[in-house]
Amino acid sequence: MIECLLYRTSAAERRLFYRVEIAMNLFSEVSVMREWGLAGGRPKAVVQCFSNLRDASRAADRHRNLAERRGYLRA
Repeated sequence: MIECLLYRTSAAERRLFYRVEIAMNLFSEVSVMREWGLAGGRPKAVVQCFSNLRDASRAADRHRNLAERRGYLRA
């Protein structure tokens, strides 16, 4: 399992988070799970499945880069 956790403080001083995780699932696929929301709150989540680690890694990097462009910083 590989994980990247990013944080951002909004204008209202609310601490936001964005998490991207790569992990193997039970069906021998590689999953990319993304979670985001308010720290301490109920997160929203999306899971994508890929047939190989290369495609999953590219997708995770793309999502991490987009989050960093929106102002999230690595924890």
